Amino acid sequence: MKLYIKYMVSTRCKMLVKEELTKLGLHFILVEMGVVDIMENITSDQREQLSVALLKSGLELMNDKKSVLIEKIKNVIIEKIHYKDQTPKMNFSDYLSGKLGYDYTYLANLFSDVQGITIKKFIIFHKIERVKELIIYDELSLKEIARNMHYSSASHLSNQFKMITGYSPTHFKNLKSKRRSPIEYIGNPDNLIKENNFYKEVMN
Repeated sequence: MKLYIKYMVSTRCKMLVKEELTKLGLHFILVEMGVVDIMENITSDQREQLSVALLKSGLELMNDKKSVLIEKIKNVIIEKIHYKDQTPKMNFSDYLSGKLGYDYTYLANLFSDVQGITIKKFIIFHKIERVKELIIYDELSLKEIARNMHYSSASHLSNQFKMITGYSPTHFKNLKSKRRSPIEYIGNPDNLIKENNFYKEVMN
């Protein structure tokens, strides 16, 4: 039986979910980003207990089909951007359609309606956060980062980075306190409004 969990985007989240399933006597076959496959059919009481436990850690057990699909879209994007050393160059619309088995126009319209942000802008915010991480690692030049993240040039990356963060990549690299956002916050309009003074400009 498959369960779908919102905001489950890190190794820490996976460990937490595994612990909660074990407490309920449930045996998992697979625990991946946003989805859990368990051996048993979960009872309504177990579902309620799991839901309460997950909410305490900022996770959410989902039932609505549209919410499940939205989370799948997010997880496909997050995995491709944050958890691949170097992803092959591919149009995101084709990639999402192929991974999820839906027409991209349907996915894009659903995402915009529910999230209040386009898939394209969600991708941009995550790419910039990944760029921050690579800058902090200081193992690649800006040109190499731009190539790995499939920007047309280092200047294209620099311009987009400054539009989102308010800093040039060089300025960001020299900051004593380099602000990073938790992955589950990135692309969430409510959190961006709080954390990013440039959000309204970017969204228009």
